[in-house]
Amino acid sequence: MSHRRPFILRRPFSSVLLFIAVAAVWLAWQHRVALQAFPTIISAYTAKEYCSCRYVMDNPADYCAGYVKQWLPGTVVDDAVQRRVTSTGLGRSSRAIWKGQRQGCQLLP
Repeated sequence: MSHRRPFILRRPFSSVLLFIAVAAVWLAWQHRVALQAFPTIISAYTAKEYCSCRYVMDNPADYCAGYVKQWLPGTVVDDAVQRRVTSTGLGRSSRAIWKGQRQGCQLLP
């Protein structure tokens, strides 16, 4: 009769990787609502901050583009005539518009 060691003792590295994978899936499931909102938050933040930088603080466009630059890829389109900013990133798009000196910038639905 042969005595076999349990799987966790035979392959400790594989067991640790399996545990990490299961933990990651469990965490992703627990935070699925927040993870679904993340792409919209990124584009909305960029649009609102760029609009505020550009039209509330009256900074130049190059400065504001560097101010809102993130490590995730995205684009910012600045409509200076209507003072409207459109930001896209991670497949989502958000718009912000300058409402006036006292109201500042507001995200559009």
